[in-house]
Amino acid sequence: MQRARVIRIISNHYTCITEKGDVFATGASGKLRKGVSPMVGDWVDVLHGSDLSVIERVYPRSNQMMRPSVANVDAILVVMSTLKPEFSSLLVDRITWLVRQANIQPVLVVSKWDLLNDKAELEKTLDDYRKVMPVFTVGKGVDNSALMKFMANKICVLTGQSGVGKSSLINRLDERYTIKTQEISKALGRGKHTTRHVELLPVQQGWIADTPGFSSLDFSHMTHEDLIKCVVEFEPYREHCRFRNCQHVNEPDCAVKKAVEDKKIPQDRYTHYLEVRILIDQKKEIYL
Repeated sequence: MQRARVIRIISNHYTCITEKGDVFATGASGKLRKGVSPMVGDWVDVLHGSDLSVIERVYPRSNQMMRPSVANVDAILVVMSTLKPEFSSLLVDRITWLVRQANIQPVLVVSKWDLLNDKAELEKTLDDYRKVMPVFTVGKGVDNSALMKFMANKICVLTGQSGVGKSSLINRLDERYTIKTQEISKALGRGKHTTRHVELLPVQQGWIADTPGFSSLDFSHMTHEDLIKCVVEFEPYREHCRFRNCQHVNEPDCAVKKAVEDKKIPQDRYTHYLEVRILIDQKKEIYL
């Protein structure tokens, strides 16, 4: 048996890398098909035969994302562009709350920073996000060293709308990669999918996953209590509410609502919280 990490899956074909850096292709044992299927990012045991190798065991995961399908993730890089498509705090909030529910650290990466002439308004928004998560800006002529340092020795997953520049970001972080990019469709105002599978790429002594642009956000498995815990801006104030199980909606003496009134919590964050509560009640999946 040999321990290795799955770095690419196409159909039923797996590419793995050993702890010494040896890369090889393998299949999966028939018994695995009835149990846990390997995911990109999994640590596995591989049995090497004379004709072929097969994955015999999948090690327990620290976490996993289903969209994109990656396991043992250290951070999700939520990529949002300044323009084409325009920055959306609503989308940032919805994605980061789902990421936190999966017990993964969200990181905001704002791309196309060089294309925005007046940055003052967006900087105010980013200052609010900097209080609760790492925030990086990238673009032509922008120093990427802080982001590269953060990514070292981690598995990071890129996610965000098509067209925000996820593949371009990978190209910028490592010159070895020339991942195909396409122009934004002027008619649709969004990008076209250029990535067809999930793959871990070695970057900064760690790994980064390039994934297909997502098409939906699923809140059907989140409860109101899950959501409250994911809105970390609420945390300093929750214990001061009159009611222990305060939902921060219509209850009297709600410290969270008071913090919103006092501008200690951004109004947009609270508005987005109320909107997601409705999505949870409706068990809806939001398509983009």
